[in-house]
Parts: sequence; structure tokens; C-alpha cells
Amino acid sequence: MYIEGGWVRVNGKVVETPQTRVLDETIELNPHARAEPVTPVTILLHKPPGCEWDAGRPAAGDLLTLANRWSGDKNGVRPLQRHLARQISVTPLERDATGLLVFTQEWPVQRKLQQDAALVEHEVIVDVTGEVSPAVLDRLNRTPVIDGRAMLPAKVSISRQVDAITGLRFALKGCHPGQIAQMCAPVGLTIVAMRRIRIGRLAMAGLPVGQWRYLSRFERV
Repeated sequence: MYIEGGWVRVNGKVVETPQTRVLDETIELNPHARAEPVTPVTILLHKPPGCEWDAGRPAAGDLLTLANRWSGDKNGVRPLQRHLARQISVTPLERDATGLLVFTQEWPVQRKLQQDAALVEHEVIVDVTGEVSPAVLDRLNRTPVIDGRAMLPAKVSISRQVDAITGLRFALKGCHPGQIAQMCAPVGLTIVAMRRIRIGRLAMAGLPVGQWRYLSRFERV
């Protein structure tokens, strides 16, 4: 448990794998070491465009390295290699979209975001081309039919307007990859960029693209 907890150094380097062979190396035990199991963690990643949210290639999970941990992550968790192993991606997102992904080793978080997915609200900023008239907004706020199935109505509003680009803010429950595109196409809107900024009560805030942070013990989905 000392070794798996990252409390042991061999020649000044932390070794987290038990039964590592040593000869005359210097072995040090951190004076603050605690012999207790490593607690499972949940990780928030800002996914860049062009990678898959799950096991596809290239995979967003490949970015879960200690080098990509956000320097602004101040929640006090001691980073361990074991935190990055067996992480399950539980929040689908389009390949070309950017934004918040959740990876977890914690069963309660996995259950909440998978089994109760239809009840969790996602907030997505979508840049589109095409006229966003009051009639178009009205249609976007009606109950959508996605892949032949009626979904819960989304809350759609205009967030910004720059030249020919309109930024729309979508707040929708049970978000599925392709859902927003199927909502926009019938009203003549073409998506040029998409960024998810919130999942439930988890906000991406200042997390840089391609970096991750730990979910703090005070945060809830």
C-alpha cells in the first residue's frame, strides 16, 4: 500500500509498482506515508477536436497523462499513475466537438452519468451559420425527434452574434452525439463549431484544451 500510494522513492524517483527489482539503489519512504488503499477518482478533461470520446482512435483518454494535468488544479490530490488506469469515459461527445468529458473510476459517478443520463443536463455552445429567426428559435425549443425517438425539449437561446456566425446556447437533457446536428439541419442551420461547457453541475470553467483536473470532493454531478 505504501508503494501503490506513491509514498516510496527509488533513487529519488517515485515507484508505484510493487515487486520492482532493486539492487543497491537508495530506497526512501515518505515520512508522511499512510498505509491505506488508493481512493478511486474522477477526472474532468477538456477534449480537443478530432479525437473520440471513448475507445476510438485517436482517443481522448490518451491525454490522461501526468504531464497533461492542469497546473491550476488546486484540489490537493496527490497525482498517481493508478489514478489514470481503468478510467471509464461516461459522457459521449462528437468527434469534432470540444469541451468537457468525464472519466471515472467511481461507481456512483458512472451510474449517475450512464443509468441516469436522460436526467442530466448538458450545456453546449454551438456556432452556426444560417438565419436564426424567432421562428427558428421556436422550433429548436420544441420537443425534438432524434433517430425516430422523441426527446425532452431543449432550452435554446442566442449567446452571441459575430458577422455570419451565431452562437447558440443549448441546455438539453439526455444529450446524444448527433442530436444537436439533427435539430439544426431541418431549420437550415449549419454547425461550424461545438463546445460543451457543463455537465450537470460540473462546469469546465478555465480548464485549458487538452488538459485535465481532478473532480474535488466538494463537487457533485
